[in-house]
Amino acid sequence: MSGPSKTAKSPQKAGEKATRLAAALRENLKRRKAQARAKGQPKADLDNKQG
Repeated sequence: MSGPSKTAKSPQKAGEKATRLAAALRENLKRRKAQARAKGQPKADLDNKQG
């Protein structure tokens, strides 16, 4: 059988998910920047700090 229905989402849960997703994306970007610097092959926009 299928799992619980995902049709009823509370705004709080959606906000928490968006916050977790944003944090994960920031961490991923930091990791990719560090890898690019370690390789010694800076990309066009990787060295520019945004935000």
